[in-house]
Formats: sequence, structure tokens, C-alpha cells
Amino acid sequence: MPDPSSRTNKINRLLIANRGEIARRIMRSAHDMGIDCVAVFSDPDEQSPHVKEADLAVRLPGSSAQDTYLQIDKIIEAARKTGSDAIHPGYGFLSEDARFASACRDAGITFVGPSPEVISAMGSKLAAKDTMSKAGVPVLPTVTIGVRAAEELDSSDFVDDLLARSTQLTWPVLVKASAGGGGRGMRVVENSEDLVESVKSAIREATSAFGDGTVFLEPYAIDPRHIEVQIVGDSHGNVIHLNERECSIQRRHQKIIEESPSPAVSPELRKALCDAAVTAAKTIGYVGAGTVEFILLQDGSFAFLEVNTRIQVEHPVTELVCGVDIVRLQLEIAQGQPLSVMDASIHGHAIEVRLYAEDATKDWQPSTGTLRRFEVPDIRGIRVDSGVENGSTISPFYDPMLAKIISYADTRETAMEILADALKRSKIHGVTTNRDLLIAILNHPEMIEGKIDTGFLVRHAPQELGRSAVDGDRLELYALAAVLARQALRREHAKVQRLVPSGWRNMSTQPQSTTLESNDGNTISVGYEFDRYGSHADLFIDGDKREDILYVSATPELVVLEHNGVLQRFDVDIDIDTQDRLVGSIGGCIEDSVVHNIYVDSFDGSAVFKESERFPSSTHELEVGSLDAPLPGTVIKVLVVEGQHVGEGELLFVLEAMKMEHEVRSPSEGQITSLYVGVGDQVEAGKILAVVSDDE
Repeated sequence: MPDPSSRTNKINRLLIANRGEIARRIMRSAHDMGIDCVAVFSDPDEQSPHVKEADLAVRLPGSSAQDTYLQIDKIIEAARKTGSDAIHPGYGFLSEDARFASACRDAGITFVGPSPEVISAMGSKLAAKDTMSKAGVPVLPTVTIGVRAAEELDSSDFVDDLLARSTQLTWPVLVKASAGGGGRGMRVVENSEDLVESVKSAIREATSAFGDGTVFLEPYAIDPRHIEVQIVGDSHGNVIHLNERECSIQRRHQKIIEESPSPAVSPELRKALCDAAVTAAKTIGYVGAGTVEFILLQDGSFAFLEVNTRIQVEHPVTELVCGVDIVRLQLEIAQGQPLSVMDASIHGHAIEVRLYAEDATKDWQPSTGTLRRFEVPDIRGIRVDSGVENGSTISPFYDPMLAKIISYADTRETAMEILADALKRSKIHGVTTNRDLLIAILNHPEMIEGKIDTGFLVRHAPQELGRSAVDGDRLELYALAAVLARQALRREHAKVQRLVPSGWRNMSTQPQSTTLESNDGNTISVGYEFDRYGSHADLFIDGDKREDILYVSATPELVVLEHNGVLQRFDVDIDIDTQDRLVGSIGGCIEDSVVHNIYVDSFDGSAVFKESERFPSSTHELEVGSLDAPLPGTVIKVLVVEGQHVGEGELLFVLEAMKMEHEVRSPSEGQITSLYVGVGDQVEAGKILAVVSDDE
């Protein structure tokens, strides 16, 4: 270890200019080093775990990232107010903003990252590609689309120039934001007819996410692999690599599964990639932790993509296989210390999945709400980097990632097995997630054989991969558990005759019956009929008595059933709003209750059910042709006016939610007879945006 006296910028108090899991991750290493930690938080994040775990916290009033985490002046003021002598930017937000690094330097605050000059040079993907090309690192050809004012995007000059310049490349092309990553501002365009709208959308999204709307075009490589190399440099001229990571499983050009080492990289290729990455870092005088990203083409060649001048979301897989703490290295380097690690070889295999609050089967639609329960089992070899806890609110203002779950084992096969098992056994209630999709990918033959690329989720529809593994007979057992737990809850809240079994009658003619709808859209009718003592129950599925399933016990939280002689436990979580009201003369119960969801977990997966109303209330019918918002968000573009004729599938609105754009298209041909929203409006899921009526 280096001599502590070699520190020139000792950090005593660190402000973390970020939120969620990366803020908590940075705090862990900083606290281990005896450094005080300061959190900043927006209004929606007031109760977030990163705020509770910090030594001090400063509110940034507002909700959106633009009003809070992207406000340089507010963050510098928070550092001054708390006596922070250093700022760690994490990833995203201001982490690759040279203006922020300069503001820290001007304020006499240590910025945990490279210099403003390096960030500026590499923060522009265009400038980075030019620098790397001159250093001998292979790059792809590009066409630059400079920043334009919003009103210029619809001008004929802009459109004509864009179409003319695109002829320099072959189709398809990739539109990319120069100032950022994470899939934002990125579009694949198959032909010239779609280019103009794709570029406009990318410019808007890049401007919103990064404050810079510059985009560029480059050839779209068909199904390459995405390989990146972790590099670390200190202020004493030392630069090392920490080997490579494979990041090819992506949705919307954003990584969802990463691993190290890559199953496609031979020792010879690893040396070539890592040498190129070190050359890139030395060329720009890199100081701090960063990542050099490449695409690996099908012919075995590779090309430079970009340098990320920050810590990466996927850094844990490198930490596990190399036995290093990258955040600690960042903090040591920021204090002026030489690298404490000069070489890092690979030991074992690590895989990370990103758990998102989104529905992969519905075009990655984000999910918001309250995370009722978040529990990942304590399994050897599993690490959880999470930004949430039980009761966390998942808002529409930020990236939908809930947590990163990482496995480490001696072999890739074992790492995949324990990661899939941990996901399967996790209890995640309250919002829709991509958990089932992640499990399906980990169990897919192409993933198991290491034959993956960035086209994996194009070839394999998430609508099929993302379906729950709990189906058929297994789903029926889960449904029985849901209904039996629900009846146990009713008995628990009964005002009188609490010892009378649920639904029991002296002259029984039929079982108690409840209809459930699963999260996959399956409808199951579940029935039960208790004896007078409540110790035995006949069970029914879709009206058929099931002799193969025996009732053992049931509470509102735990149901035990015996199926073909084998006992199985089901953990149940009932999301219910209740108002106590005694009705009837026998077995009074909670009658005014609304069950939102029933969550059932067991050893082989989970299921979510909605309970059909027994006595549905009359509701106001929506006007025919009503088009509602698929998710909560902000209306950023309205492409129609009242009275306009539209075709089926025509783009009508663009919403922004969780830092991504979402298109709303007409479900049929017709006329816009009513228009209820305008640009800038905040809408909730289900809000009526417009009415598309038959022209006649």
C-alpha cells in the first residue's frame, strides 16, 4: 500500500453528486476509508436509502433531473455548505460534464475523476474518435449532425442537408448522441425515409439527458459484440488495465447483462484490446478510473466506440474477478496517491444483471409506484448493489434501474446458475420488473454457450422470453395459495364468529369461488370448501375438484399445500386497502376492501394476481376511440390538431418518462375529434390524450 503521507489532497468529507445505488456504493468505500459522506437529494428522493445512509444531506428542491441533480451551482453550494472538500459524481448526470469538473476546481474542491480537459476531449464522442484515430486505434467512419435550435429542426435546409450527408454511409445507420451514453439519443435507422424523424427525436432526447443535442451517424454494425476495458491511471504517470467486460445483452442500446471475462475473448485478443485501451488512456493523459469501449465485429476485428470518463454501472464484475475496489482506487488517486495495484489478473467469473422497473413484454414500458417488498436471498457468491428498499417510491423522473445483482463463482456456468437462482427466489412486489426476462436470458442456450451479441433481444422477442416460468399446474398452485391467504385475512379481520370457517354453511351447495387474473393475463377460477372445523378443505380449479392437492394450513402471509404427496410453502403478500365495516349477522368481515395485487413467492419463482370484483360497481364508459397514456410522463410533442385525419399506426404524441422517449400511435384510422393535452403537460397512466373517431 502507498504511504499515506504521499497524499496531496486528503479527502475528509465527500459529497456524492448522484442518487440511488451508485451513491450507496460510493459511500461504502468512502466510509471504509474514514471519509464523511454527504448526500444530495431531490424532493422525490427524500426518503431514499442513500439519503438515510449519508452523514449529512442537502435538499435540491424540485423533481426532475434538470432542476436538481444537473444543477452545477446548487451542488457546489451544497458542498460549501457542508464543508465538503471533494465531490464524487458517480455515473450519469454530471459525471462527464467538463463544466462541472471545472466548477469544482474553481471552488477549490477535489473532483473525483479526470481533469476537465480530458472530460471535454472524451465527453464528445466525435472528438474522442478523432483522437483515437490519430493514436492508431481503429474507429468507424462518421457523419456529424451539429446542434440545432428546436425551430430549425423542421426547416427544409436542415432536412436537405441531413439527407445529402447520409449518402456517405451505407444503410442501416446508427444515430448516436455525442455527449452521452446509456442508449439515450441513440436510434437505428434502416432507410432514408425514417432518418429525419429519428435524428430529430435523438436530438431532443440528447438535449434533455445531457444538455447537448449534437448527434452523429455511423455505420450500424450488424450484431457485433460490445466489449469494454477498465483502465485506471494516476497522477504519477501510471496507467493499468483491469481486463475486459462483455456487455452485449442490451435493450434499446442500453446494457442489461454484463460479465467478466468475455467468453469470446482469447488471450491474444485480450492483449490486443487491453493494449489499445492503455494506449488510448496514455494518449489523453488519463487520471482516474475510466472505460474504453469497443465493438467486436463478426470477423474478429474491433473498433473504438468511446471513452467513458467515469465509473461504469457494471464495475462490480471487474471488482470481483480482479479482487480490487475501484471506488477506493478512485478516491486514492484523487488524493494524489500512486496506484496501489499495478497488475490485476482474472480469477473466476462474474455476471451482473440490471433489475429495471419496466415491462419487457410491453416495449420496455417503465413501471412506477411503491416497491412494497424488495428481498434478494442471501446466497453465497451473490452481491446486491441496490438503490431501493421496502417502501421505496419508484417515480417517473429518473432511470428505472432498481438494483444490480451480481454473481461470482469459479466458472461461468456456476455464476449463471446461482444468479438465476437468486433472481428466482427474490421477492419483488409493487412494480413490474424485468426479472423474468433476466432469468430467461441466463437460461437461454445462446447465453449458456456464450454465443451472444447486441442483436440477442432482436432475435428473441422479450414478449416470449419475459414470460414467467411459473405456468400450467404450477400457476394453479400459486393461485390456490393466493385465494387461501385472502380468505385467511378475512377471518383474521372478522368481527364475530371468528371460529367459523371462511364461507362455511350448514347446507353447502357449492364452494366459495374467486376469479383471479395472473400477471401473464391468464384467468383462473379458484374454489374452496372448508369443513365445520376449518381443518380440511376441498379445493377446486375452474370448477374441478382437485384430489391431488391437499390443504395443510393458511395464514395471510403463508400457505402450505400438499401436491401429489409433496409439501410446498408459498409466501403471500396481499396489497390491500381496507375500511372496516361489519355486514351480515354471521361471520362479519371487511367488506369495503380493495385488493390491488396478491404476490405469491415460492422456491421456483413468483406470480402476481389481481382479484376480480365480486360485485363490480358501474363505471363511466370511456368515449369510443379514447387514446390513453400508457405510462406517467411528460408530453414533449403533439403532432396532431383537432379535426385532423390520421392513419392507423400514425405517430400522435411523444412522452418522456424515466429519461427515455415513448411514442403513442393511433390505434386506427380516423379523425381527432378531441385533444386533451399539450406540450409540457404531466400525465398519469390512463390519462386520456385524445379521441380518434371513425370519419363517418
